[in-house]
Amino acid sequence: MEVMKSATVALAGLLAVLTTSCSSDTAASGKLGAATAEDDAAWPFAVEEVDTFDAPWAMAFLPDSDDLLVTERTGALHLRDGETGERVEVTGTPDVVDAGQGGLGDVLPGPTYDDDGTVYLTWAERGDDGVGAAVGRAQLVTGEDEASLEGLEVIWRQTPKTSGDGHFGHRLAFSPDGEHLFVSSGDRQLMDPAQDTGNTLGTIVRLTPDGQPAPGNPLADEGGVSAEIWSWGHRNPLGLEFAPDGTLWSSEMGPQGGDELNLVEEGANYGWPEVSDGSHYGGEEIPDHADGDGYAGPARSWNPSISPSSLMVYGGDLFADWEGDAFLGALSGEALVRVDLDGDTAGEAEVYDMGERIRAVEEGPDGAIWLLEDEGAGRLLRLTPA
Repeated sequence: MEVMKSATVALAGLLAVLTTSCSSDTAASGKLGAATAEDDAAWPFAVEEVDTFDAPWAMAFLPDSDDLLVTERTGALHLRDGETGERVEVTGTPDVVDAGQGGLGDVLPGPTYDDDGTVYLTWAERGDDGVGAAVGRAQLVTGEDEASLEGLEVIWRQTPKTSGDGHFGHRLAFSPDGEHLFVSSGDRQLMDPAQDTGNTLGTIVRLTPDGQPAPGNPLADEGGVSAEIWSWGHRNPLGLEFAPDGTLWSSEMGPQGGDELNLVEEGANYGWPEVSDGSHYGGEEIPDHADGDGYAGPARSWNPSISPSSLMVYGGDLFADWEGDAFLGALSGEALVRVDLDGDTAGEAEVYDMGERIRAVEEGPDGAIWLLEDEGAGRLLRLTPA
């Protein structure tokens, strides 16, 4: 659980950069060294505070626009005007279960947004058998000083619903061609279902834009919800993003330690809870990932935990040297983490101490990096080259 992650990383001073070398033992384990005076001088960002929110969870820019959609876990959806900074609360949002890690989650304009205004949302909903994640789509209709969701329909539900209020996952990503919708689904803190492909807990699913199982999925012949699954053995994947080269990446919260950045591949089993580079919260050891164990190992892992909350793969030119690199928001780490990606390989990592829990990270239309701090601070920050 996010609330159980302990900030054991020594992060010294606001706006300090912690750098690990890809050739060092600490980089291989994900452990971070202490900040130095030289690190302070290397701070690469100018940081601008542009707004604040109460309980932000996700954000997305509208296509060809500076206008920004921001979700709050409590169920509110805001549309922020990129020119004036004014914002309106969008009406027509779904009823959500605002408890623990549940609530309104991700938001993403659909591939046909320019034609029909379709946006996709995720949230925690209640049913007869408990609570689970849902994905819906609706038309975003805007007018003078108002905005609404029209025709909201649920197109996918996490199966099965369970008790508890953690590990929903529910991040969204569209394939570059717009043909497939990927949804991350957490294990709901039950662990074992992540190895059972008869349900969608602990999986990443691949759907058509209307929520049906995508043709050609690895378990299509098994039918039912199994036909939705693209990969499994995940714990709580809270980041999901395509890189400019078309590879799909996920950031995933491990248990006590063992946070992961994964290259998501068709039909791969990522091992949870059979293997992990972390330990159970009670101290019980879990076998580490190892070559030949039959599971897909992480491209990078962190121990102690950083609590990755989100994922963005940079495709702009404002930070030209970082094109194709992964950026993770860190909760217990209170940081922005950059990982050098080269094809399917994750290399050097840098950790920028932000002094607050970072809930979401997004690339702006001009290549700036935008951050949302978690509830309690809630600032919307815009990062440009120093």
